[in-house]
Amino acid sequence: MTPLDTNIRYIKGVGEARAKSLSKLGIETLRDLVMDFPRAYEDRRQLKSISQLIFGEKACVSATVASPAQTSRVRRGLDITKVNVVDDRSKMTITFFNQEYVKNALVPGKEYIFFGQVGGRIGSPTMTNPIFEPAESVSHSTRCIYPIYRLTAGISQNMMNKLARQGLDECGDQLPERLPENIRAAYSLAQTRFAYENIHFPKSFEDLELARRRLIFEELFVFSCAMEMLKGKRTEKSGFSINIPDLSEFRSVLPFSLTRAQDRAIADVMNDMSREKPMSRLIQGDVGSGKTMVAAAACWAVFKAGRQSAFMVPTEILANQHFEAIKKLLEPLGAKVALLTGSLGAKARRETLQAIRDGDVDIVVGTHALISDDVEFDDLALIVADEQHRFGVQQRAALSDKGTSPHVLVMSATPIPRTLALIVYGDLDVSIIDELPPGRQKVDTYLVGENMRQRIYNFIRRLVSEGRQAFIVCPAVEETEESPDGLKSVKEYAQRLSKDIFPDLQVALVHGKMKPKDKSEVMENFAAGKVDVLVATTVIEVGVDVPNAALMVVENADRFGLSQLHQLRGRVGRGKFKSYCVLFEGAGGNVSRERLAVLCKTNDGFKIAEEDLRLRGPGDFFGSRQSGLPDMRISSFASDMDVLVKAQEAAKKVMSEDPDLEDEINSPLRDSVQRLIEKNRGTLN
Repeated sequence: MTPLDTNIRYIKGVGEARAKSLSKLGIETLRDLVMDFPRAYEDRRQLKSISQLIFGEKACVSATVASPAQTSRVRRGLDITKVNVVDDRSKMTITFFNQEYVKNALVPGKEYIFFGQVGGRIGSPTMTNPIFEPAESVSHSTRCIYPIYRLTAGISQNMMNKLARQGLDECGDQLPERLPENIRAAYSLAQTRFAYENIHFPKSFEDLELARRRLIFEELFVFSCAMEMLKGKRTEKSGFSINIPDLSEFRSVLPFSLTRAQDRAIADVMNDMSREKPMSRLIQGDVGSGKTMVAAAACWAVFKAGRQSAFMVPTEILANQHFEAIKKLLEPLGAKVALLTGSLGAKARRETLQAIRDGDVDIVVGTHALISDDVEFDDLALIVADEQHRFGVQQRAALSDKGTSPHVLVMSATPIPRTLALIVYGDLDVSIIDELPPGRQKVDTYLVGENMRQRIYNFIRRLVSEGRQAFIVCPAVEETEESPDGLKSVKEYAQRLSKDIFPDLQVALVHGKMKPKDKSEVMENFAAGKVDVLVATTVIEVGVDVPNAALMVVENADRFGLSQLHQLRGRVGRGKFKSYCVLFEGAGGNVSRERLAVLCKTNDGFKIAEEDLRLRGPGDFFGSRQSGLPDMRISSFASDMDVLVKAQEAAKKVMSEDPDLEDEINSPLRDSVQRLIEKNRGTLN
């Protein structure tokens, strides 16, 4: 038997060149090879006669070579080989391009099984470049459920099929049993050897389903154990407790009463910070649910304990907004609040850094500038990270390193299903704010086509005449040649709106490629009511609070995820005025229209998130690798949630009995968990 960690280049039939190609698929070892599961399957089990073939279908047909194959050279680099095959009733012509070897491979009078796509016409079927095997041979490519693998240049399906077969033959019996016997029995899961054999080469789709179920469970189980282990390591850290003050003083400066959900979240935070372990908590709530008040309460408690807090946000616009809000709220209570962003002048920056270093600042609100090397805290005890999914895990850790095991509070206005939240924020406790403060307006949402454009323009004009303001959001920044799908450029569209549509109104433009100072200036003018219509990209998705804005228009809405559209919709309805959201459906067609209709039916961000997860998967919530989700080989966080719940349940049981997986029976599981953590170091939360 060949060891699982054997480099793939030493496997028979691979060598250096193919090893380089396979490495592009993430296949470096024999273990990687047998764990590179097929992405699809073709059912090639049914044998048809030539007369049963249907034009356009892929099919297996049993036929006898009627005469020697004939090769002709059409031009340099193009040879065509043709052969006629027959069965009891009919005949078929088969053509091969640049495969002259078939002249000798196909023996007249011998029966073969051919698999390919049927062409030609009624009564004269054809196949081009079909796969074929002698009828008396063991089936590998025909008469079977054929696995379809991911490919790269230099690697064919036939090659991957052979390598997978060889890999299983060499190491199949030493594949470790990662699932403890009691877990496998409790959840009726197949054994390892059966699962790997039938995920690659299933004899039936029933066997394939058993194999898939076992391997999906195993992958999610290993992941859940890794999350439990990371969480356990975090709780082992020694920290410090904060004496929780009477909250009545904090409540006295609030301009409104807290909701019950806010009260629960604040109680969770205070309870965490009163322990001698560093808090690691996610506050998750819908747009406008009042998460900032929870963070402010935490900062105030830390201030009362004589220590410092850092409040990190993804944009300068949001940093300025939080700075003003927290300063207005907490400075009357004696807290000193400072702002630290990249656009701060050199002198102001030096003075702010010195004040932070000397402990003359209690709460620092800032962007990524907070993790710069020259930022030193006197006594950092609390980190708040707003819109957590916009920061990488390493950025959060870099800020934590500026204190001694500080408490960590992260917030997200991106509603995601609770189960997914528990995965993505694996090392965090989760508090959900599931109600809106009184007075928050329900935003009526409409999905419209181009035929409604003039009416929407008239509606914008009417709202502005009543003293309201409007957002118009586009997905594209730069002007392009006439886009075939009608995608609007922000720059081009803003100019047309200003000159041709609303020449009498104040129209402004903001997008992500502008300088921070220019963006801030535009947003400040909009917030001050100096701009009637703001044309923007999704730069305004997070944290722009303009109570007077009553209309959100989204162009090419089919280009956005539902959760992102829900975020955009949350920019209006923040004041006392009736508010609206209008989605121009774009060129997405009926499928897109059905998806977007979800937003018209509900304002519940969690219901929308469930639908977004079902339709688009977790990437839509978090974007790229900073999501904290590892690449899964066979399971899906979108479609395998029911299995995940069971896997988490099983993982909790195993890890509660053996937190470090030190028991000999758990050694294969421990190896897999440690391998997963190491491979994803810096991305797993």
